[in-house]
Amino acid sequence: MTKEVSEELPVIRASTLTAIPTIDHAFFTRHGGVSTGIYRSLNCGFGSDDQEEKVSENRRRVCECLGVSPASLVSVYQVHGTNVVTVEKPWDRHAAPKADGMVTRQTDLALGILTADCTPVLFADPKAGVIGACHAGWRGALDGVVETTVAAMETLGASRNNTVAAIGPCIAQKSYQVGLEFRDQFTKHDPNFSDYFIDDDDTHLRFDLGGFIEHILDRAEIAIYENVNIDNCAEVKNLFSYRRATLTGEKDYGRGLSAITLRNWI
Repeated sequence: MTKEVSEELPVIRASTLTAIPTIDHAFFTRHGGVSTGIYRSLNCGFGSDDQEEKVSENRRRVCECLGVSPASLVSVYQVHGTNVVTVEKPWDRHAAPKADGMVTRQTDLALGILTADCTPVLFADPKAGVIGACHAGWRGALDGVVETTVAAMETLGASRNNTVAAIGPCIAQKSYQVGLEFRDQFTKHDPNFSDYFIDDDDTHLRFDLGGFIEHILDRAEIAIYENVNIDNCAEVKNLFSYRRATLTGEKDYGRGLSAITLRNWI
């Protein structure tokens, strides 16, 4: 994993994806934008109560960093589900489909995932020229959004044996306290899923969301995957977090953007 500055935007990049010359990607931080107050400064979520023009400018800066036009950045109406859409061309944001994953083989489109504790997962099969991205909170991860995204890439000609994936910043186990009943939702699927929980106190556990998604990628036989292992909840100055905002009593929170784009390939 590498941290670097592109233009004026500090970004996080996974070394596994950075090694592929036909794509660009970035997990953007909260720095380099124009939003103020609790949204300071690179809030990319229109779903927040931030000023629309500021969110638009922030997303324009993201596009400039990725080398695509502002109209080429697409994101979905995320609902913590498993629906994955194939992107052929950009859509108006007001017509964004309800989904939590996207795949494409179109060049110069940026697939953007918004998160503030949940996990952004970016995918690329450089041989087939196919990319994907998904939003994996605990519910989506448990229900299969990662596997569904991989399957959708395969319909475009990708092979999981050639696919590289990167798990972006998300809430880490040390920050993710849950009730005892939360574990039951996992162990009823597979008793071994209890491995991703540790005891906290008599009534609480800590859940390893990133480790759980690593397990899913391993089970899906993804060729190479990397977890950048950054706890957005603990990164107060650098990343947005819904849970942190809730615990501190803030009325809203910013959304961070993670994106991947495919260049012309041979």
